[in-house]
Amino acid sequence: MTGIVVRPLRVADKASWRNLWARYNAFYGREGATALPDEIVETTWDRLLNADEPVHGLAAEVDGALVGLAHFLFHRNLIRLADTCYLQDLFTDESARGFGVGRGLIEAVARACREHGVGDMYWHTHQGNTAARALYDRIALNTEFLVYRRAVD
Repeated sequence: MTGIVVRPLRVADKASWRNLWARYNAFYGREGATALPDEIVETTWDRLLNADEPVHGLAAEVDGALVGLAHFLFHRNLIRLADTCYLQDLFTDESARGFGVGRGLIEAVARACREHGVGDMYWHTHQGNTAARALYDRIALNTEFLVYRRAVD
């Protein structure tokens, strides 16, 4: 696969983005009865396109078709002076895996970090996501931290 283009999301990408976003969420068990409500999906899309929001979205395309997405945000870091970047979501269409799409998206986020004076980036994945972890283990440090989540409502 050649000609991977990574670029910011555009309004015209909405249908393709929704398709990729739904499959990304299904991978993590958010489908059917546990799928994200449409209100969250629409709000996420609106935030990704709003320059006043702290979240950013990238698309990877090949021959005009979206084959990957990345969502990220910059935030303060209390152990460094420079901000940090959380790469919240990264997904590559199954048919495009193994051709550099994921790596291209990660490198594009790293470029955005450099452009904004951000010192580092981090992301999470499920321990069973062996395909993604094979890439991540080559290009980043596995900190071996666990993630805990607690509802506060």
